Amino acid sequence: MEIKLDDKNFKQEVLESDIPVLVDFWADWCFPCRMVAPTIEEIAKDYEGKIKVGKLNVDEAPRTSSEYGIMSIPTFLIFKNGEVVDSLIGALPKPMIEKTIKKYTS
Repeated sequence: MEIKLDDKNFKQEVLESDIPVLVDFWADWCFPCRMVAPTIEEIAKDYEGKIKVGKLNVDEAPRTSSEYGIMSIPTFLIFKNGEVVDSLIGALPKPMIEKTIKKYTS
């Protein structure tokens, strides 16, 4: 299940999470973001309990987006123990995203 993230719940849901978190930085107007959304939903289901998946709309959460230097979307950041451990940029195919996730879920 995906979690809707914003400037208010980011610290609790991502930085204080006991398991790794994949954060999808996206926006409604971003076509590549909409293209990759079904893949991110699948990943959220496939890895439930192993990794948390959150979606952060950059237009609704400008403070957090700015804090992590998000310059293009979609951008995916993987957090572990409150730190960014990896990043992916663009509407990537599921196997590429999974390859990165698996480094942090085993």
